Amino acid sequence: MPTPQHRPHLPKTAFVSRVADAFVILLASWAGAALHDVAWTDRYFTAGVLAVLLFHLLGEGNRLYHTWRGASPRQYLWPVLATWMWTGFGLFVLAWITKSTGHYSRMAVGLWMVFGLLGLMGWRMAGRAYLGSMRAQGHDVRRIVIAGAGERGRQLADVVRSIPSLGLVLAGFFTDREAGGGTGSDDGPQDGGPEEALPAPLLGDLDALVEKARAGDFDFVYIALPLKSEDRIRRLVTDLSDTRAAAYVVADLFAHDLAHSRWTEVGPIPVISVFETPFSGIEGWIKRLEDLVLSVFILAAAALPMLSIAAAVKLTSPGPVLFRQRRNGLDGREITVWKFRTMTVQEDGDRVVQAVRGDGRVTPLGAFLRRASLDELPQLFNVLRGDMSIVGPRPHAVVHNEAYRRLIPGYMLRHRVKPGITGWAQIHGFRGGTDTIEKMEQRIRFDLWYIRNWSLWLDLSIIARTALRGIAGRNAY
Repeated sequence: MPTPQHRPHLPKTAFVSRVADAFVILLASWAGAALHDVAWTDRYFTAGVLAVLLFHLLGEGNRLYHTWRGASPRQYLWPVLATWMWTGFGLFVLAWITKSTGHYSRMAVGLWMVFGLLGLMGWRMAGRAYLGSMRAQGHDVRRIVIAGAGERGRQLADVVRSIPSLGLVLAGFFTDREAGGGTGSDDGPQDGGPEEALPAPLLGDLDALVEKARAGDFDFVYIALPLKSEDRIRRLVTDLSDTRAAAYVVADLFAHDLAHSRWTEVGPIPVISVFETPFSGIEGWIKRLEDLVLSVFILAAAALPMLSIAAAVKLTSPGPVLFRQRRNGLDGREITVWKFRTMTVQEDGDRVVQAVRGDGRVTPLGAFLRRASLDELPQLFNVLRGDMSIVGPRPHAVVHNEAYRRLIPGYMLRHRVKPGITGWAQIHGFRGGTDTIEKMEQRIRFDLWYIRNWSLWLDLSIIARTALRGIAGRNAY
């Protein structure tokens, strides 16, 4: 493998990115006009140049031209989408102010917006794939060290070693603890075992780290010391500021147990949110648009079957057509969820008994509706109202929520998003009764995985799997 080159981050990468973005935006403008058989006049060229300037300006605010080494596709593609949408909005406002909207073909502009987004995302994905391949072969790599040999440092080392496309070469660890794992240092007894157990060599103490950083022996320093070592972290950051190495503090917050943690600010003070919804900003708009479009489409297709089910419920057993029950929605607020009535009782008080196999309270028609999940169809109106989503954790009765929140750690994190008609847990068979705490724990585990890993494509996959296989199963009674 080629020897890693120790070189600072040059602005050439950002320059190439800006040039590529400008080329893609202008090419997409020309392609939109050409495909709609519209002449690409000076007006379109001027609009393209304005789009380039706006995109570059807005892109700086969204950190499009900063290094994204190690970032996930969601982290570097969502800012592209947001920047391009705001660019389109800015162009529309400029055209409206100058009263020039009539000079442009709406179809050509629409195609430009689509082609532009695909091109801006596409070249980044292709570029990332190419760079990842080159870095895996030893090109454009960075030499790194880790300060702290505890659990967090070892986890970081495992990630770096398992993903060669990051282009990070781990030289070793630095720590003040004894090589034999003594507990007298600030790293504490959790800082690790003997040197032989580390995934990379132990190169010395933190003073040696600073000396080697000043000598330019490595590019990045990842500080993975425990939070209780605040004074040492502050001192190390101060010392490293006099070196060429870039320093990063690895937050020792057990982030794998958090839901969409992210950095934010309170005035000038940076803070990290540890229980955050994934649907803030543009993601929330996308999720709501998804819900509105799909619920309207499904309601249009299911209108006649729903009317037939309503008539059948009314004719086969006494009582109302719809069953209404209080459940907890977004942020734990109470909502009223609608279902086709499938039982002879309508429990919604301090005691709600879950249905069991052979339950005498379930009507014959209700048993069929529950197995086929057709009793859930009225919840599409909950989606239109904004109480629920098509995809999300299933809502539980209020009395059950109050019971389980005391028994399962992290249970209420599922309320950081709207409840759904179907979800990640349901397509994996976790639906229906939860007669043991273990069953509910499994359901919550799937719900929290969905919240942490949400994407539009994940939602569409869940909907497709629900439609193809259904969510009926042995527990649906």
